Amino acid sequence: MGQGDRQPRRGDLRGRDAAGKGSAIKRITQYLNPRLVRIAALPAPSDREKTQWYFQRYIAHLPAAGEIVIFDRSWYNRAGVERVMGFCSESDYERFLRQVPVFEQMLLDDGIMLRKYWFSVSDVEQEKRFRSRADDPMRRWKLSPMDVESITRWEDYSRAKDRMFAHTDLPSSPWFVVESEDKKRSRLNVIAHLLNSVPYMHIQPPAVEIPERPKALGYARPPRSSQRYVPDHAQSVVDGTAPAVVAANGAKGKKAKADKADKAAKGKKAKGAKGEAKKGEGKKGKPKKADAAQRQAVAPIVAAAADSVAELAVSQDGPESGLRRRTTPTKKAPAKKAPAKTAAGPTRSTTTRKATTRKAASGTSGTTGTTTARTATPRKTASRTTTPRTTAAPPTATDIPTTGTSATPVTESGSNPS
Repeated sequence: MGQGDRQPRRGDLRGRDAAGKGSAIKRITQYLNPRLVRIAALPAPSDREKTQWYFQRYIAHLPAAGEIVIFDRSWYNRAGVERVMGFCSESDYERFLRQVPVFEQMLLDDGIMLRKYWFSVSDVEQEKRFRSRADDPMRRWKLSPMDVESITRWEDYSRAKDRMFAHTDLPSSPWFVVESEDKKRSRLNVIAHLLNSVPYMHIQPPAVEIPERPKALGYARPPRSSQRYVPDHAQSVVDGTAPAVVAANGAKGKKAKADKADKAAKGKKAKGAKGEAKKGEGKKGKPKKADAAQRQAVAPIVAAAADSVAELAVSQDGPESGLRRRTTPTKKAPAKKAPAKTAAGPTRSTTTRKATTRKAASGTSGTTGTTTARTATPRKTASRTTTPRTTAAPPTATDIPTTGTSATPVTESGSNPS
């Protein structure tokens, strides 16, 4: 504002509860001289003020030349909260709507610049801000009974605002709507609009020279012990010895200790479950190293015993009996790798090959049989059918050696074959 511009300015910020009026006013006046810029936030009228002309208590706060006054809830309370909550009669409300355009025109005629801003916010955002204030002890004082009532009377306030605009949104003193869903944007928008709507000249302030401090002329300060000092509470906060800090740290320490114990218990439980899983895998899954080494050591002995059992069965029954020896018909098992020869006798492959040679030479009939090496071709006879004799299957490397037995084949009549 220039030196020659002494025109008073008056701003009126209105809007929904929790629409951001207070924060916008704070940002506007933050870096201005409080001697020239004032905020007028009048409380509820007293019993004496209720008997006055409605505009009378606001006139005392109007600005002088070179001053700026920002009204936080101005005389438009009568068109808003007083109308909705029933704080004024119907006749008082109608009289206000008739007088306010005339009153504002009188201010304009006297040289006062008037700016009216309406901060608009949605019902969802308003409720969100109310709940945020209710949970914040530093801002809970902003919530009043009237603010809580505005949630259930949203449409009533909307109707009152629409009628207020219809009577007071005039070309000489118009309303400017500020979208306030985003508070930061609304503050920048209203500041920019206010500056652009007011004519002013930019003035470079004169430089201020700071003089040199003169030398002391013998002043002696009284001893500090003769004065009362405020305790250094700030240092106790820094050191952590203040009662509030100790209590807060104690609560945090207890919580941290409980969280640490809980985390340790969960880790111990998970480690135990993992150990049990590994233990079960050792029992049911892969064989242990000791078991594998033991089986590998006894594998040659088992193979030698199996060959001995097969050779003994052939020598006891004779060549012809050996020709009739068949195993029980079973599903064909996958071929297994034969163990190497040992000093105990011929391998299983040699024994099987001998039995097969004798069988091909004799041509004796029999049922379908399966051997460890190959499958014999089934043949039929017209005279009789023999019941297959069973020989013990050769043990594998993982089985315990057993003694095999031989059985004499029996015909259907129960007599031995000739």
